[in-house]
Order: sequence, then structure tokens, then C-alpha cells
Amino acid sequence: MTALLEAEGLARHYQVRKGSRLFSRPATLRAVDGVSFTLQPGRTLGLVGESGCGKTTTAKLVLGLLPLSAGEIRLQGETLPKAGSTRWRELRRTMQMVYQDPLAALDRRIAVGRQVMEPLAIHTIGTPAERRDKALAILESVGLQAHHFARYPHELSGGQRQRIVLARALILSPRLLVCDEPISALDVSIQAQVVNLLLALQAKMGLAYLFISHDLRMVRQVSHEVAVMYLGRIVEQGDPDRLFAAPAHPYTRALVSAIPVATRKGRQRLILKGDPPNPIDVPSGCAFHERCPIAVARCRAETPLLRPMADGRHVACHLAA
Repeated sequence: MTALLEAEGLARHYQVRKGSRLFSRPATLRAVDGVSFTLQPGRTLGLVGESGCGKTTTAKLVLGLLPLSAGEIRLQGETLPKAGSTRWRELRRTMQMVYQDPLAALDRRIAVGRQVMEPLAIHTIGTPAERRDKALAILESVGLQAHHFARYPHELSGGQRQRIVLARALILSPRLLVCDEPISALDVSIQAQVVNLLLALQAKMGLAYLFISHDLRMVRQVSHEVAVMYLGRIVEQGDPDRLFAAPAHPYTRALVSAIPVATRKGRQRLILKGDPPNPIDVPSGCAFHERCPIAVARCRAETPLLRPMADGRHVACHLAA
């Protein structure tokens, strides 16, 4: 089966100045540095990690919203063309984004029905009447009713607004949804409703999701595969049950140990020392070695590669075995 999405060696680097002075020497900030993954139709890849590790930048690279410093993105085997080109616009119809803050993603001055129809107008699809009919059908599919069509964002609840954002993303019949923290701005009870809706839509429409979240329990629930990022790189990737049950990378162990549980009997919280390194001045060798409780001399000298393990996972750690 041809993969829906293939990301190979994605990198996004920024040239910045090291320091605040006018004549500070230039430096390279590696926001994303060699990220590779494959996503099949109807599957979900969960992307997790600390704030600033490059998750959202990776999502924007996948959608072509940021230019690549290196690497390649292929959609159904076709290399994603230059942003803004005619072919890029055609392919972008099959990839849509669901944003973290639904209120910020919507225009408060425009009725939500018109905003749901807007992608159809941008791509000149259908007549005005056909666009309205399709918008009403999409609203129904995400659990809203016809009377929501004429309302404005401020008249809706947070969960309803996120359903509007989801309807707008679905109206072009995409094959891939990039969900960037789609539930973090919602109440806990509403989070469960939106996640259940995403799962139902995936089963019905065969959608693939790139699901970015800090909520590891939710990522485990929705994902077929999980990738853990640290300072712009994937350090562990594999089946969520295996990854969460017995994390192989020390950074993943720390993340998993922080998941709230009803009882901590027999379970020890792993507290990482220090803060993440400055991305402009990443330490040599393994970028995690300054915070790692089991680092050895090799970790400080040699950068570990993402390599396969016996259980099918991939781990970037010299000591993973």
C-alpha cells in the first residue's frame, strides 16, 4: 500500500544572532532537524514532547506552510511542490489543519456558516446553493444543527466552535488532518466528546491524523503510532502500548512517569534535572545527555541515530538495549 504521507529528513533552520548585541555572531537555530515518518491512510500518528521541541513546526512543514531547509515531503508518492503553485493548491485540498484555539481560528465578525463554506469558494467548487447544502451536511456530521449556521463564534461554546473548525477542515473532503493541540483549550468533558467525534469521522471517512498533543493519555487512546520529539528530533517512535508500557528512551520514561494515575503504588516519578538546552547552542553528542540520569561518556561524544529495536520500535539512544 502506498503511504499517504512520507516525511523524509525534514529540517527547518533559522539564522539568528547568538546574543542581544548588535554585532553578536550569527548562529543556527535548528527548530526541526532530520525528522522522518510515514503515515498510512486511516491511521493516526501521535506527536508528543515538551513545548518548543518542534512539533508545531513539523506540522507546518508537512502542510507546506513553512519552507523546508532540507528534506522531502511526499503525498501519495508525489513530492509536495513549491508553496503557492497551482499543483500545491490542488494537493493542499487533501491536507487540512485543526487549530488549538478555535476562537482564534475563526473570524468573530462572520457567521460560522459562511466560514465553513469559505474553502469551497476559495477553490471555486459548486454554486452558492450547493456550497450551502454541503456546509449544512458537514455541520450535521460533526454534531451541529442547521440553526448554528447563522450564528457567530462568540455565540457558541468552546466545543461547538471546535466542531465548526473541524467542519471547515472537512468540507473539502481531505485525506489528512493535522490536529495541533485540538482539545487543549476545551473542558475535560468536551475533550472526550471531540476525541470521540474524531475517531468516528476517521472510521467513517478513512481519514489520517497527525495528532499533536501534550496529553499523553489522549495520544495513547487515539494513536496507532507515537513519535516522541526532543529538541527538533524524534528520539523514540513505535506502537503506543509498547512505548507507554516500557519506554526505551530516558526522555520518554520521564514523560510517561508524569502521566497522572489513580495510585502511584509501585510507580516512581522520574524528575529530570535542569532545563532543555538552548536550541541555538545544543550540546555535542546526544542533546539529552545533560539531563539524562544514565548518560555515559559516549552520550557526550556521539549523536545517537534512530535505530530499530527487536519489538519494532525505533529509538535514538546508545543505551536503549
